[in-house]
Parts: sequence; C-alpha cells; structure tokens
Amino acid sequence: MVGSHSGRRQMRRFQPGRVVAVLLLALSVLAPSCGFKALAAEMVVDALGRTIATGPGTRILTLGSDVTEIVHALGAGERIIAVDRGSKYPASVAQKPNVGYRRQLSVEGLVALRPDLILAAEDSGPPEAIEVLKSLAIPVVFVPEDNSPQGIERKITLIAAALRLEDKGREVSRNVLDAFRSATDLAAKIAPERRKKVVFFHGLVRLSAAGAGTAADAIIHYAGGINPMAVVQGYRAASEEKLIEMAPDVILMMSDGKGGPTAEQVFGTRALSATPAAETKALIVLDGAYMIGFGPRTADTIRDLAQALYPEAGAD
Repeated sequence: MVGSHSGRRQMRRFQPGRVVAVLLLALSVLAPSCGFKALAAEMVVDALGRTIATGPGTRILTLGSDVTEIVHALGAGERIIAVDRGSKYPASVAQKPNVGYRRQLSVEGLVALRPDLILAAEDSGPPEAIEVLKSLAIPVVFVPEDNSPQGIERKITLIAAALRLEDKGREVSRNVLDAFRSATDLAAKIAPERRKKVVFFHGLVRLSAAGAGTAADAIIHYAGGINPMAVVQGYRAASEEKLIEMAPDVILMMSDGKGGPTAEQVFGTRALSATPAAETKALIVLDGAYMIGFGPRTADTIRDLAQALYPEAGAD
C-alpha cells in the first residue's frame, strides 16, 4: 500500500503541461547538435506558391544569372557553391562549379554538390527534373520571372528573406529602383516618332530573335526602342522575308567575349543584309549577360542601350 500511495504521488507530479515543457526545453538544448534546424528555419513563399523552410543557407546553388547577381548584391556571394551556365557576373563566379544550362538540369549533378539551399529561376527545367527537385529534402526556392522594376524588387525581397538578410534586401531594392527610374528617364525624352526599331538576336547561327515576354524585349522597351518581334512570344527564328518586313533600324546582340560579333559578321548574313540596319551598319553589342534576366544591373543595361540608341538624349 505504501508503494501504491507513492506511485499515485509520482503520477500526480507528471502532469501533461510539464511534460510538454520539459520536451521543448530538451529540444531547444539538443537542436544545435542533433540537427533540429527546421525549428529555426526561415519560411518563405516562392514563385510556385509553396511555403519553404529555407534552413541555414550556407551552401547555396544558384540557377539564373539574375538570381546569382542578387545573392552577390546582398553580400552573400561567398555562400554560393555552384552556378548555372548563364551566371557570369561577378567575375568570381567563373571559379565556381558550373551545373550547365538551367533548363536542362541533371538532378544527380545538383545533389552531388551537397547544397543546403537551391535558389532557382522560375523557368528552370526540364519539368521532370523540377518535380524530382521539389520532392527532395533540400530546400528549393523558385524565384519569379518578372521583367519589370517591381519584378526585380520581388526577386530581391524573396531571396533576402530566404537568406535572412531582409534589411540588406530593402537597401538593395531601394538602390536598384532608384537606378531604374534614372535610366528610364533617358527614354522618356525620346518622341514617339523618333523611336527606333530594334531586334535582339542571341546569335547568328539560327537567328533566334527575342519576342514578347523576354527580358530583351522589356529592356528594348524601357530603353525607348520598339521591338517589331513583339508580335510573337519568346524566342523565334526570324526568316529573311520576316526581317525585310520588320525593317529593323538597329540590330542588338550580346558580346561573344572574343571581340565580336562585328558589323561585318552580322550584316554579312544574308537575312540581315537587306535591312535598314545594314545600310548604316547599325549594330549595338552589349558586354556581359545583360539581356537575359532582370536583376541588379538591368538599369545599367537600359542606360547603356538608351545612350547607344539616342546619344543626343544622353548628352542632355
């Protein structure tokens, strides 16, 4: 009977509320050494509407030139362990492992790098690889594709939250938006009847031109140009007949990193030789991966293009 009374006294001392409190205290003590990182994880909602616990984010894999540049702008570039083929800025990313084209990802290759966070442009692929990525324990945050100043701000805000750098994110957003407004002021000086028709090509082999919904189309617009290819979505091959019909005043291309493409190379192409641009050898070549994503340097791209298209406006 003595044992029975003692047992009842012990049972009264172990009340449910106290058990929960003891367990929480034990977890808080053990978390750093036993991997309970989810307890302190930052929660973000990505471009696909998924709520993601981002974890520590000390080994980041970035997919998308704009994503990579934003991480660097936030001062977290040293956390990046690998990038995609399109990420070329800043120059230090050339020393990082390269996982190839972000729309042709190999899940095995990504996992082998042991990232603890993947920040991926929304258009990464292929779809079957993305489905596998979403099922992994590695946090994957998809960053929205939005070719507008508000879109850049959304990207910065999301990535800053994922990296727990919200204050720095607000500072970077403020600076980027100020620069964007300044750059687009150049285009505002150009009267509608003076605006030039500009076509952007990725390369000369297939003459794939940027249509509506592309970063290049938006940049041409913000710089005060008119993109006659905007009647189609995405990148499309431009035939000789179509180019003659569109009659571009200027051909816009990205540098090949080898001093080209040159006007001789561009306008030596039969399809481009009959355009108004060929008559004046009107070719603009921009350095860097400027034309393929909206990120921290997009304002510089817009300013460079606007000044090249309308040097008289830039001089005002």
